[in-house]
Amino acid sequence: MFKLVKSNVAASLLPASIDIDSHDSDVMTQLSTSETWMGEFSTGVINLKEASAALHGLPSRTCGLLNLIRCYDRKDHDRILELFEEAATLSTSFCFSTTIVMPNGYRQPVFCMGESNGHDEPNSGSMMGVFVFPKPRTNAGGTTRRQ
Repeated sequence: MFKLVKSNVAASLLPASIDIDSHDSDVMTQLSTSETWMGEFSTGVINLKEASAALHGLPSRTCGLLNLIRCYDRKDHDRILELFEEAATLSTSFCFSTTIVMPNGYRQPVFCMGESNGHDEPNSGSMMGVFVFPKPRTNAGGTTRRQ
């Protein structure tokens, strides 16, 4: 799933809007926020970093899977639960994209990439991954979240 933000095309093509000669990580930081996360199968707890917790509308950096996905677009819930269920039963890599629907009506795209491992014993293993939150820009240069 890809989200496009309507903006003034000319504004996005202004010189120096993206410096392609800079390091890839600099461009990534300019266009998005990203943070790692980790989940433990033995406890069912997912540990987030500060920005990820805030963007998911969570009061704490620790949560369960259902609390994490509660803010996601409802039509994606079943698919995301299936991905996490599969990752909890065998070592695998996974990814998904969805939209966080905030109480104020704003919508924030989010991409998640991760992997699971350590399924040798019952209730053992973990997941780790990264959330990427794109920073769409309006023609005025401000960040927009409504789509």
